[in-house]
Amino acid sequence: MKRKIVIAGGTGFIGKYLASEFVKLGYEVLVISRSAGNVQWANVQAIIQALENADMLVNLAGKSVDCRYNEKNKAEILRSRTETTRILGEAIKKCENPPALWVNSSTATIYRHAEDRPMTEDHGEIGKGFSVEIATQWEKTFFDFSLKQTRQVALRMAIVLGKDGGVIKPYLNLVRFGLGGRQGNGRQMFSWIHAADVFNIILFVREHKELSGVYNCSAPNPVTNEILTKNFREKTNTKFGLPSPAWLLKIGAVMVRTETELILKSRWVVPEKLLKAGYAFRYPTLDAALENILCNE
Repeated sequence: MKRKIVIAGGTGFIGKYLASEFVKLGYEVLVISRSAGNVQWANVQAIIQALENADMLVNLAGKSVDCRYNEKNKAEILRSRTETTRILGEAIKKCENPPALWVNSSTATIYRHAEDRPMTEDHGEIGKGFSVEIATQWEKTFFDFSLKQTRQVALRMAIVLGKDGGVIKPYLNLVRFGLGGRQGNGRQMFSWIHAADVFNIILFVREHKELSGVYNCSAPNPVTNEILTKNFREKTNTKFGLPSPAWLLKIGAVMVRTETELILKSRWVVPEKLLKAGYAFRYPTLDAALENILCNE
């Protein structure tokens, strides 16, 4: 009988990558989503049945934050995270043999704008604003459940890099159109993680049963935006890229219906607890990650 894993919100870039990797390991992968052919959020009994006897639940569900923060979108961003997390927790409580591990996505955006020092799990400062409120309410909903048979781990994910989605394509397009210079003043920190390390961290957490609580899911070597854009230019053999000042980014964000926070907020996040637990990153540096993603097709 195949081992079973359930991925909630598994139809996006990260979910599809994780599903394919778990299938390679011989897992039966069940996905909960609103898409046809998957377990539906509205069918609570089907969710309970999916979770019954599963090894693990990974929850990635949530509306993309790549949008304008109007009242409608803000409400949906929050609801799509807290409501789905609540549904999963209640379903686990009704299982006779629930998953031994529940990994819930969170976000590294929970920390304040930081150009002065890195944010760790124990010494990082929680920020202010809409994105931080979403993150804190999401984690509260998750940890409000006290599940005797299910270990709970929240991964505060940095920006995930991979071949089939995320920020790679937008950045490549900027470079190709000659706009691959620094964004804003270029000093804001860019915390990131390769999709392969997200998968390996989940496996690491599964094997290390002493681990629970909150973990920063980010590579140990964040870089400034200036170094990030320079790396993209170097990997694509592009000699020059026009910089984008903050005022121009604000105009562009309105035109493409997104927020400048996604680019201008300084996310200086390091995975102190994972490193102390002994996790070894497959892609610890941005240069190695981009070499794999952009140069090894």
